[in-house]
Amino acid sequence: MRTIWIAQAIFLLNLGSFVWTADPQGPDGTTTRSTQPSESNLRKHSGGDSDDTEDAPGNQDTLHIYSPIKLVKAPDLSQEKDPQKVSEMLSDILEKHTKWIEKMEEEIKEIDSENKESASETAKEPTPEELKAQSLYEEALSVLNRTHPLRSIAYGLIEEAANAGHAKARAQYAWFRLLGNPMLNMNMTLVHEIFSELATEGLPEAHMGLGLMYATGIGVNVSQAKALVHYTMAALGDNTWAQMALGYRYWAGVSVASSCEKALDFYRRVATKVASEVTFSGGAATHRIRLLDEVENSGMSSGILDNDLIEYYQLLADKGDVQAQVGLGQLHYQGGRGIPLDHYKALQYFSQGALAGNAIAMAYLGKIYLEGSDNIKADNVTALKYFKKAAELGNPVGQSGLGIMYLQGKGVPKDTAKALSYFTQAADQGWVDGHLQLGNMYYSGIGVKRDFKMAYKYFNLASQSGHVLAYYNLGQMHAIGLGMIRSCPTAVELFKNVAERGKWGEILMLAHQDYRDHKYLAAFMQYALMSELGYEVAQSNAAFLLDKGELLTGLFGLFEDHSEELVRALQYWGRAAAQGYSAAQVKLGDYHYYGLGTTVDYETAAAYYRMASDQQHNAQAMFNLGYMHEQGLGMKRDWHLAKRCYDLAAETSNDAKVPVALALIKLQILFKWESLKNSPLGIIFHLDENIASNWDLYLITILTLILGFTIWLMRPPHQQPAEPRPQQPQQAQPAPPPQPEDNARRLPPEEQVQ
Repeated sequence: MRTIWIAQAIFLLNLGSFVWTADPQGPDGTTTRSTQPSESNLRKHSGGDSDDTEDAPGNQDTLHIYSPIKLVKAPDLSQEKDPQKVSEMLSDILEKHTKWIEKMEEEIKEIDSENKESASETAKEPTPEELKAQSLYEEALSVLNRTHPLRSIAYGLIEEAANAGHAKARAQYAWFRLLGNPMLNMNMTLVHEIFSELATEGLPEAHMGLGLMYATGIGVNVSQAKALVHYTMAALGDNTWAQMALGYRYWAGVSVASSCEKALDFYRRVATKVASEVTFSGGAATHRIRLLDEVENSGMSSGILDNDLIEYYQLLADKGDVQAQVGLGQLHYQGGRGIPLDHYKALQYFSQGALAGNAIAMAYLGKIYLEGSDNIKADNVTALKYFKKAAELGNPVGQSGLGIMYLQGKGVPKDTAKALSYFTQAADQGWVDGHLQLGNMYYSGIGVKRDFKMAYKYFNLASQSGHVLAYYNLGQMHAIGLGMIRSCPTAVELFKNVAERGKWGEILMLAHQDYRDHKYLAAFMQYALMSELGYEVAQSNAAFLLDKGELLTGLFGLFEDHSEELVRALQYWGRAAAQGYSAAQVKLGDYHYYGLGTTVDYETAAAYYRMASDQQHNAQAMFNLGYMHEQGLGMKRDWHLAKRCYDLAAETSNDAKVPVALALIKLQILFKWESLKNSPLGIIFHLDENIASNWDLYLITILTLILGFTIWLMRPPHQQPAEPRPQQPQQAQPAPPPQPEDNARRLPPEEQVQ
């Protein structure tokens, strides 16, 4: 097929006015072969027949001398009126070029075989120690690639293989020591030595490690030029991380001129690798947690399920609650939210739900058996059974599963018509896999007429549910301009989204776990790596850790003082803000407002606050803008605009209502004060400059007078001497009634009552 395609291309070239050719005969039939052999023109051939060359008799190995490529005029077929002759001429041209291409392909194959033979001759037989090291390295990779990787065991195997001199194991060991995971025994000097030694041997992983160290200035002095060189060398070796790092740098213009086309090239390579490894389940979910949001919202926004809540659901599931069983099954099937991916546990929960007749549980059982996993063998018959049961109950997951089985001929004869029918039923209910598969069928013209607009429609619907393959297919369409106007920026964003869904995204979860375990250095190093790959959440989290200060300085710190950390934090906040994170934009405004890691610049601070306010409707940014309008910082004082910003902040967030109310009270007082100054009493505020310069002395004098007057008012009243009162004559007092004798008998209370 390749030969026919090339021949057709050359045939089309012959229809033009001129054509490039290496035919040893010119248009007039005379030979154009050079008679003076040149070193660059010599090609050794084995003897054989040829239509346009004649070998010397009796010479099985002759030197064919080709002339340089010449520009010759193609035959003018428009002047020939005999259609038969035109057809013969075209057939002759096509036949000549076909034979010429076949000859070139034979030469290429011969050269390749000679290179392979020479390479096999120079290759040395591995020693028993090398074979053992290779076996240890492969075993470590298999442990790391499991659904539940045992990192500590893999670390031990990698270390043993590295000590045996295995190059890739040494690079992996250096990465473990650099990132501090799974063992917190970081040694930047040792890591740099290992990477430097392996980089001289051309190992891509070592170049990637050196690029990270030079880009972040950890263990070495910062050098973005050296980082770019090492990233480029690693990317040429097909290192995925390096390709992502270069894609991000060309997309964001980090230390290089921004180039959408170069970013598209790198991100498309990575996205193609990710898309080729996407499973039917979609793979493990990567939960992206921003440490700043987690702290400010007391962990409510992290999305991590509390252990008590999980135990509560497990209790309900054990008691036969079908919804709890299905919910736990889905969490274990997809992973995320603090629950590791575990298809075996998912199988147990879905089996319980299926016994109760739940259609969702049946459909997911079909998905598990269709694909299989580490400890579950794929079984098309069982998958078909559960998909049919779920589809009969109208479940879109079961309908989509049946469609895939008929489309691929798994367990059933291949039938694109039935597949189309089932996908349509699932799509009508809004199921993402139904949309995706319909898009694939219209894109490829399988079972339907090829229609790129319909394919775009269904891919777009699937992308709204976050399906990684939908993003990839849309990226391809935007990159080529298939069914739409070509858009390089849109294609880059789509491919970047796909690339960030790769297996390495689990490093974000590992870093978050290290942060929770107070392993701040390891968490920072992992976030720094992911920041270089372009993950916005990693950039903001790295800036958050640097902003803390006390986490990274000290005896085992990475930096000298907090001022150096603030400079680096400013860089990470800037990268996160450029990707649209509003809290990072507010942080940039704060850094320029207070002069953290940079000089005080109110105008720049106001610009970042305005960016966060206009683009992301951030209440904090609106409030800060209101205060700057109120005080006239970096802009003209305008209390009306300040009030408007305060009101917008209160409308945007309920949390801002109390501080906004206090700010409005203060603003009202300022209004009244300004009105008083503009009133007739305002002359009090326009005193002589000499008096105004000594205002404190006058204030003390006034306060002293007020204090003295207060003391005078609080003095004790004056007491006058009392006048003598006239004596009045005493009157005779009546005689008291006779009292009973003291020795008279007293009656008890009971008798007295009687």
